[in-house]
Amino acid sequence: MHPKADNTTKGILLPDIGKMKFKLTRYEPAEQLRAYIEHYWVVEWDLRGQEPYRQAVLSHPNVNIVFEAEHTRIHGIWDKTSTQLLEGQGSVFAIKFMPGGFYPFLQRPLSTLTRQSIDLVDIFGDESILLENDIVAAENVAAQVERSNRFFVTRLQEHPDKNVVLVNRMVAVLVAEPDILKVEQLAVRFDVSVRTLQRLFDRYVGISPKGVIQRYRLHEVAEQIEKGDIIDWLKLSLDMGYFDQAHFIKDFKAVLGKTPDEYMSTIEKARKG
Repeated sequence: MHPKADNTTKGILLPDIGKMKFKLTRYEPAEQLRAYIEHYWVVEWDLRGQEPYRQAVLSHPNVNIVFEAEHTRIHGIWDKTSTQLLEGQGSVFAIKFMPGGFYPFLQRPLSTLTRQSIDLVDIFGDESILLENDIVAAENVAAQVERSNRFFVTRLQEHPDKNVVLVNRMVAVLVAEPDILKVEQLAVRFDVSVRTLQRLFDRYVGISPKGVIQRYRLHEVAEQIEKGDIIDWLKLSLDMGYFDQAHFIKDFKAVLGKTPDEYMSTIEKARKG
């Protein structure tokens, strides 16, 4: 087992400060699970003798399972930033599913899980209690990954759902091509109707295709701000498909909790200590 070669920090707000507080490592799943699980991830921190640190995250459009003793939860997509308090010394093991990858296990529209977190037992029954116990008690990450692989491989469908791969491809295109700003563009690319896209994303992803586009574009904007790039806000707003700058700022604040100017001020203050 080797760490995944993925150093992206998109979605992790103020990543240059965060990397001094914790270590994030990602691991590949078993080959049979690649269409369903994007990676396993581990966060480790040692803040003994330091002030607790609160990390803010603008999540990706993916379901995550985060393992904690007697409190393992399945987390749907959140439409705003979330924060995690890190204090003392500790670590977390978790699973990040592919955008369409959790549907075969849930077997109901992912939109029913949006803005929700539920107990692992609610979906996987009593066997998940053994999984949680084994993950929490494991001596190393290799054992956690191996145990997780076994659990999910045995739950794969005999006949794979072709829409899982299709939805994964659609989201991959949105990540790779930032010039796609409208749902209609994605519909044309895959030769489907906008309505078909909306149904697929409701069932397999949990939020609308427009919401996924907005999420990834906001990741890029936050990254630009953090790098200190000079941004033409009016041009950016129009490029992102907004009618004017005011509407863009309204959506930015609704998701990140601050206007772009307030966010830049937060970064400057944080870097000054």
